[in-house]
Amino acid sequence: MASYRLWRLTCFLRKELSEKQVCTHNTLILWSAQAVLVTALIGAPSSKRKNVVIYIPSQLSSINKALHLCFHTTGIQITAQKKAKTKMDAQPKTRDERTKGYFKKNALRQQKCPNTLERWLVRPLKNSNVTEESQEGVGMAEEVGFQRSSTLSLDEKDAEKLSISDTDEETQPLTPQNLDHPQPQSAAATGSGFSQKNSHDEEELERQAASSAEGSAKKRIKITDFFSWPSQCFPVKRRWPDVSSEEADRGKKIKPAHVKWMGTPISELNRIPECGGTLPPLNDIPGQHTVLIRTDLLKKDEVPVPYPSKFIDIWDSIHVKMPCSSKNIIPAEDQEPQHLESKSRWEQIKKTLTKKPTNVDELTKAIIKHSAFQAKNGDTAALHSYCTKVLDPDAVEHLFDSLLPDMMQLALRVSELCTKPIPLLKRGVSHSITMSQEQVACLLANAFFCTFPQRDNRECCNYPDFNFFRLFKGSSSKKMEKLKTLMCYFKMVTQQIPTGLVTFSRRKLEKPLNWKSSKTLLTKLHITCEGTIEDDGYGMLQVDFANKFVGGGVIGAGLVQEEIRFLINPELIVSRLFTEALDDDESLVVTGTQQFSKYTGYSETYKWSGSFQDKTPRDAWQRRCTEIVAIDALKFEHFLEQFHPSKINRELNKAFCGFRHPEEKSPTLAAVATGNWGCGVFGGDTRLKALIQMLAAAEAGRDVAYFTFGDSQLMTDVHNMHSFLTQRNISVGEVHHLLGLYYSSVCRSSLTQRPEVSLYSFIYSQVGSYEAPDESN
Repeated sequence: MASYRLWRLTCFLRKELSEKQVCTHNTLILWSAQAVLVTALIGAPSSKRKNVVIYIPSQLSSINKALHLCFHTTGIQITAQKKAKTKMDAQPKTRDERTKGYFKKNALRQQKCPNTLERWLVRPLKNSNVTEESQEGVGMAEEVGFQRSSTLSLDEKDAEKLSISDTDEETQPLTPQNLDHPQPQSAAATGSGFSQKNSHDEEELERQAASSAEGSAKKRIKITDFFSWPSQCFPVKRRWPDVSSEEADRGKKIKPAHVKWMGTPISELNRIPECGGTLPPLNDIPGQHTVLIRTDLLKKDEVPVPYPSKFIDIWDSIHVKMPCSSKNIIPAEDQEPQHLESKSRWEQIKKTLTKKPTNVDELTKAIIKHSAFQAKNGDTAALHSYCTKVLDPDAVEHLFDSLLPDMMQLALRVSELCTKPIPLLKRGVSHSITMSQEQVACLLANAFFCTFPQRDNRECCNYPDFNFFRLFKGSSSKKMEKLKTLMCYFKMVTQQIPTGLVTFSRRKLEKPLNWKSSKTLLTKLHITCEGTIEDDGYGMLQVDFANKFVGGGVIGAGLVQEEIRFLINPELIVSRLFTEALDDDESLVVTGTQQFSKYTGYSETYKWSGSFQDKTPRDAWQRRCTEIVAIDALKFEHFLEQFHPSKINRELNKAFCGFRHPEEKSPTLAAVATGNWGCGVFGGDTRLKALIQMLAAAEAGRDVAYFTFGDSQLMTDVHNMHSFLTQRNISVGEVHHLLGLYYSSVCRSSLTQRPEVSLYSFIYSQVGSYEAPDESN
C-alpha cells in the first residue's frame, strides 16, 4: 500500500499543476516531492548522506509539512503491515520447497544490504541544475521511519525476484529490444529520462513476480530487470546450467563429488582367463583360420617357429602383396634413363637396408629411394625433426648405431619369418589370422621403412595405409610423441623378441536381430568416472572406438581413443595391412596384443611417458589375455538423425556383432569394457550410446563396465536409467520399442536441433513414475 499511496499523491500533485499552468513556485512543489522520494530510497546512514537543499516559499510550507506528515504516517503503516505482507508476497504458487528456502535466505540477505539510488534510477545528466550541499541531518528526522519501511518492502520484492532467478533453470541472454515496437512509457518518464513506469502498484508488482516465476533471469542484475516490458518481446530459451535434463526433470539430487563409481562392483564382473572356457587345439582351418606358425612346436616362453619353412610367393587380389615377392618390381618408367628394363624392388631394398645410415639425411634418402610412389611425393620433416630436435646426442647415437640397424635386419628377415601367404580379411567373410609377435614386429619394421608395394587403385579405396610415410610428414608435436611411442616398441622387441601369438578375427553378423521381439533382460552394469578401459578393464572385452578403416589416423594426424590404443599396443597396427574397411554388420576382434608404452593426455595433450612392462597372463595359445574389439560408429552431422530407427538398429547390430562370441556360452564370457563410443567428433549422444551398448551386451550375454572418462553426471544418469529398467524387468525389446516411440512422437515433431524432452526423461514418463534407486545399489 505504501507504493500505491505515493503514486496517488504524485498523481494528485501533477494533476493540480497541469490544471493551474504552474510557474516556478509550483514547480518547486513537484520537485520537493521528487526529492523526498529520492531521499527515502537512499539507505546510507543520515550522518553520511548528502542532502538536497530545496527552497520552498513560506506560503507553501503548510503543504510541505503535510507532505512530511503523510510520509511519516505511511511509514508507520508499512512497518505494521510488513510481516503479513512479506509472508503473502514470498509464496508464489509456482515455486517448489527448495526455491522457497532460497527465497527466505536471499530476502534476509537483501534486508542487510543498503539500498542505493544507482540500483533504481538512471544517473542524472552532468548539467543538472540541482544544488547539492554537504549539510548533516537537515530535515531528515521525519523521513527515517518512511525510509526504513520502504527499504524493507522494496527489498523483499527484489528478493522475491532474485529468488526466482537463481533456481536451477537459467535463461539465455534476452534478445535485443525491437525499437519499432511501442513500449509503454509515461509522459513523466519520457521527460525526466526515467525508464520505469509510474504504475508500479501492488497488483502490478505481483503480476511481475508471477511472470518472473515462469522464466528466470541471470544472477547479474541490470536496471532493465525492473522494467515492465511486455513478455512477448523476449523469446526465452531455457537450459539447465549445472545439471542434466534427466536430473532436472526428476528433481533428484546430484551424486556427491566423492562418488566415483556406481552399480555392480567391478570385482564381480567376469574377466579372462578366470572366466574363459577351455580353448580348442590351435589348428589351421582353410577358409576359416590361417595360422602362420608351427602349432606342434608351440611352447611357453619360446619363440614360435614359422610355417612353412620356405617362403611361398603369391601375388594376387586375395593375399597381402609382400615386399620380398619376385613380382614386386620397379616399372621402367620409374627408373633412370640408362636402366629402362624392370628391376626387382626387393633387391634394391636389400641393398639399401644392408647399409647402415649415419645421419637422418641418409636414412630419409634410403626410405625414399626404394619406397613406393606415395613416400616419394611426400616429405620426411617429422622424422628429421625427431632425430635432430627431439633426441639428445646420446639417443641419436644409439638410434643410428644400434636401433636402426637392428630394425633393418628385422625387416630383411620377412622372407624367412612370414613364409605363408597372408590372406586379406575381406568384406562379407568371417576369417581369422594367427601369427607370432615376432612376425608382427617384422611386418611393422617393413612398414617403418615403407617397403610394402603400393596398393592398386581398386584396393586403395577399401584398405587403410600401412607404410609409415604419412607418419614422417609434417613436424607437429603429435607426430613427435607418436614417433617416441613407436620407437620405444621397436627398441623393446629388438632387444628381446616376444614369444607370444596374436589373433586377428574379422566377424560378420549372419543376419540382423529382431530387436523389438527380444525378451532378454539387461545384465549387470559397473559405471565409473575414473580409470581407463586398458587399465581397469583388463581381462575384459575392451572396445576400440574404431574408424571403419581400423586404426584411423594412427600413422597420420589422428590421436584420440583408437589411435592411442594402437600406439601403446602397436601390434594392432598390423591389422591395417590386411583388413578391408568394415561393413555395417562387421567387427574386428584382436586377441593377444601386448602393451609396450605408457602415456598421459589425450589428443593435443598426448605425451609418451615411458616403456611399459606388460604382465598380462597368457592363454593356452600363448596369447596375452587382452581382447580388443574394433567397432565403428556412424558419424552424424545432425543430432536428431541418430534417433531414427534405422540408425539405432545399425548401431545395435554393430555393437552386438562385436560383443557376441558364438563359440562360447554366456557364463564364461568376459564383461565388456567400454565408454562413450561414437561420441565426440562423431556427434553421438552419450546417453543414447550407453543405452545401445547395454542392450547389445545384454543380447550377447555380457556384463558391462562403462568408463565415462571423468563425466560424473553421465555416470549418475546412466546408472539411474539402468537401475530403473532392471528393477522393473524391462526387456531389450521393450526398450527398443521406447526408442522408436521417442523418435516418432518427439524427434519427428521437434522444430529445434535438440528436442525439448530428453530421451531418458521420455523413458521415465512412458514406463511410469520414477522411483530413485537405493543409494546402496
